[in-house]
Amino acid sequence: MTTSREDTRAAGLAAEAAALADGTVTSVQLTRAALERIEATQGTLNAFRVVRREAALAEAAEADRRRACGDRHPLLGVPIAVKDDTDIAGEPTAFGCAGEFPPQDYDAEVVRRLREAGAVIVGKTHSPELGQWPLTGGIAFGHTRNPWSREHTPGGSSGGSAAAVAAGLVSAALGSDGAGSVRIPAAWSHLVGIKPQRGRISMWPDPEAFNGLTTHGVLARTVADAALLLDAVSGNHPGDRHHVDPVTVTDAVRQDPGRLRIALALRTPFTATRTRLTPEVRAGVDSIARALRDLGHEVTVADPDYGITFGLNFLPRSMAGLDDWLHRLPDPSLADVRTRANARTGRLLGGAPLRAARAYEPRLRRRVGAIFDRFDVVLAPTTAMPPLPIEAIDDIGGWQTDKVITAACPYAWPWNVLGWPGINVPAGFTDAGLPIGAQLLGPANSEPLLISLAAQLESSLCWHEAIPERWW
Repeated sequence: MTTSREDTRAAGLAAEAAALADGTVTSVQLTRAALERIEATQGTLNAFRVVRREAALAEAAEADRRRACGDRHPLLGVPIAVKDDTDIAGEPTAFGCAGEFPPQDYDAEVVRRLREAGAVIVGKTHSPELGQWPLTGGIAFGHTRNPWSREHTPGGSSGGSAAAVAAGLVSAALGSDGAGSVRIPAAWSHLVGIKPQRGRISMWPDPEAFNGLTTHGVLARTVADAALLLDAVSGNHPGDRHHVDPVTVTDAVRQDPGRLRIALALRTPFTATRTRLTPEVRAGVDSIARALRDLGHEVTVADPDYGITFGLNFLPRSMAGLDDWLHRLPDPSLADVRTRANARTGRLLGGAPLRAARAYEPRLRRRVGAIFDRFDVVLAPTTAMPPLPIEAIDDIGGWQTDKVITAACPYAWPWNVLGWPGINVPAGFTDAGLPIGAQLLGPANSEPLLISLAAQLESSLCWHEAIPERWW
């Protein structure tokens, strides 16, 4: 890795917005440069499913016209990437799947809000098939590679977005998080990744996604950039199942969080397969704990009470969600055999088991939330292992796949069941130079506190200064 910035990389979301505002660059210039970076790396990083060259340049020209007429929207003219599970009018939504997908007629609500803020959408980033796995690859597009190591995955399922931001193709990107799918690739790509409170960002045109497990999230190199994008896309549609009161999280970036009581939680929730926190990841999380203590916070080893049945709440919701999505595909027979098997399981669990899981969620919140009677924030590993090789789950069966992904990523999914916010922060590197992450987790609607704490850590650790050596 290196700590010097190359001029050809995206400068950061806030920096690009400021450069546009003071007239030192135009949106057409920024967008053309981003598109050239993307197109030059499609054969190596392979981060994008759709590259919107003509449409993006037209949007950039319109942004420049709007600015000349006095428009001052916060992201006016800034190039942004969107994960390919999100509808953009005129583009297909393949969500990592093979087949011929029709263009969508309408923007998703989150995209509408991006446009309202003035962003230029340069493309749609790769996801594994229906977002199932924490690696980004599949028969539809091959493998997306990690900018920190060409032989390793950037994580998933928002792996294309993570690779695009880590490589500096764009300054920030949207992802989605249903079991850690923003936080895991952020951890494995040395990024800040925010999974907000359920309902913070609209999932429309769906009232909710994966039975409430999944929410859109944001990836960026700095806390301030992630907060800026989160504010731009937050808000509800009348058809949303989940509504929350609005907050402005960019204000929290500059706020002192005060002296906090922080639980260092290392125990994983019960899983059916073996998990083990690797020493290098443990060392990275311990380094964040030490940094928090140095900042004056009280850090104590303590674990939430997950119980032994927590996973029984997750499984019906996730598998039934896969079954719902499989029926949207133009040709479901092209899906991975593991996807079709999971969807069949979802069909079996989609009735009474799903209803029981949803009804039990408030009791889980009370049990897990009891830790916040004693602590303000939970600090936990984001993953149990460093980034996996890109081919770690290729050509293996469903049970073997489950063992690989559960061993690597047992820490993130409980907060999706609860619907509460979490932030991945970079936690250093392995001896081989692979990124490691840690999660800051809070109770309902705690994004401002988590962002304030993450920004304080960033000012101390300066993780944003490290960027990968460019091999792509």
